[in-house]
Amino acid sequence: MKVVIAGGGIGGLTAALACAHFGHEVVVCEQAKALSDVGAGIQIPPNAMKVFRALGVADRIARDAVRPSAIEMKMGRSGRSIFSVPLVDRHGESVAERTWGAPYLHIHRADYIAALRDALKACPSVSLTLGAAVTSIEQTSAMVTVTLANETQISGDLLIGADGLHSTVRTWMHGPDRPTFTGNIAWRAAVPVDLLGEDAPEATACAWVGPGRHAVTYRLRRGRLANFVGVVEQDESMAEGWHERGTKAEALADFAGWHPAITALIKAVPDDALFRWSLYDRAPLPGWTKGRVTLLGDAAHPMLPFLAQGAAMAVEDAWVLAEAITESHDLGAALQTYEDKRLPRTSRAQAGSRANAKTFHKRTALSQLTAYGPMWIAGAVVPPIIRSRLSWLYGADVTQT
Repeated sequence: MKVVIAGGGIGGLTAALACAHFGHEVVVCEQAKALSDVGAGIQIPPNAMKVFRALGVADRIARDAVRPSAIEMKMGRSGRSIFSVPLVDRHGESVAERTWGAPYLHIHRADYIAALRDALKACPSVSLTLGAAVTSIEQTSAMVTVTLANETQISGDLLIGADGLHSTVRTWMHGPDRPTFTGNIAWRAAVPVDLLGEDAPEATACAWVGPGRHAVTYRLRRGRLANFVGVVEQDESMAEGWHERGTKAEALADFAGWHPAITALIKAVPDDALFRWSLYDRAPLPGWTKGRVTLLGDAAHPMLPFLAQGAAMAVEDAWVLAEAITESHDLGAALQTYEDKRLPRTSRAQAGSRANAKTFHKRTALSQLTAYGPMWIAGAVVPPIIRSRLSWLYGADVTQT
């Protein structure tokens, strides 16, 4: 089968690897002219790493990544620990691997994309075209054809829309979407750990929580960079993309009085490297498939970032879709199987992401005690309880179902 993929992000590149793994010919069309150093950090949970292990690229991805020592939650102002669940034991062995069957990693998005791109170079059945924005789609009972911005046409048996939040393929399928502003804006930055001294955040996956806002810190690039994401409730929205710059004064005002691990990181960001964007939510789609065209990742099930599973769900989608179209000679039935398998899990992840936003932003002492008290007890007395609550996410292995 010849598969055309719109989108060369994490989901699209993984879909290309998965389709090639199952013996299909693949053409990836990415609108950007280069797979550049976009974004900052991203978490790769064990459920995604199992897919990469099956595709033979896990070691390449792990090469430039960091294995966090623990999953933590702290109070944003005082730094007081709510819980800390080790991911590495006292012998240096991976608790994540032992518990969920694969490592838990932090990686720079550019390193992530580079690892997938390098893996694709070893696949003779895959071609990647940059500067190739899909502008129109036509299909018949026998094939689907995309027209690119330069008027080139590419035909195949299947088109996968892996083109993200602002998906051209989704718009063709369902018309323009109407995203709803969540009342949250997000900051992002990454700075060299050497600039932070004793205020550098630890090499953990740490959520810092507080009234109407939270932050997440972790390490990147073998520990040399500290990554920061800060989410703040506000009434005024702004662009949804990642490229709108903010000022240090604005970010410091949003996190005034917070722990030095947060404020020192913001102060150390170069003036032109602090970005912010609005977080929007979208209603579920009535379907992911139309004829020979289907959706994957954020194009199919846009996800808020509060569970760190958006890219991981796209990675899982890629394997399940590639396997489905391989095991059935009926493309329509295969695409329905793919959607039926993925929809319950992605819907649960979306709901979990929305719920976490409320958990992280408790405003009153009573609501904080009610939410965080049981977590503190579980973390202090029986850490495996917290790990077990994550097992439905991290313990899943779509390559074995």
